[in-house]
This record gives sequence, structure tokens and C-alpha cells, in this order.
Amino acid sequence: MRIGELARKTGVSARSLRYYEQQGLVHSTRSAGGQRHYLATEVERVELIRRLFAAGLHSKVIARLLPCVHSDDAAVIEDAFTTMVSERDRLTADIARLADARAALDVLIEANTRYRQGESVSC
Repeated sequence: MRIGELARKTGVSARSLRYYEQQGLVHSTRSAGGQRHYLATEVERVELIRRLFAAGLHSKVIARLLPCVHSDDAAVIEDAFTTMVSERDRLTADIARLADARAALDVLIEANTRYRQGESVSC
């Protein structure tokens, strides 16, 4: 399939697909005219990449994880495992920081609500 069709099937822009390819995240072949052609399996791969980006992973991290999806190489699998654990720990720390920020906003919202209701309040 050509890049436009892959973009439509995955909801990812053609520009993003070219970036994914530049980063080694997806692969294509080229026609004699230079057009990119992708295998149908790239749809699932792009959807996985989107989920990983949405989770806050960077392209270099994703590039280290993707080879383990279709590999039997113990070193590749071990490297991916180490990377996954590290990223999970980073996300856990980010979630804790976000929860703290949300709690601080809740305090301010409560104070603001009381103020708007005419109560004397200090933040």
C-alpha cells in the first residue's frame, strides 16, 4: 500500500509516517518512481507506535523496543525488557508528579470556589 492509504488506515499523517521511517520505526520499499510502498503488517506496527508515543515514549526508545516484537534473539529481548522497565518506572514517576499537581490544583479550586461564594479565603 502507498503512504496515503497507510495514513488513512492508521490516522497518522503522511509526514509522521515519513518521520517514523526516518527513525527506523517502519519500513517501506520504493517503486521505480520513488513512491513508498508498505506491507499490510505496517498498519499494526504504526498503531503500536502511536500507542507508545501516546504513553510518552520517545522515538529512540520505541526504536529499541520494536525489534523484540518479532525477535527470538535473547540479547534483543533482554535489552527491550530493560528499556521497558525503565520507561515504566519513568511513567510511574510522571504519574506521581501529575497526581501531586492535580492535588495542588484541587486545593486552589476549592479556595477559589469558596471565595466566589463570598467566603473569606486565603490560598
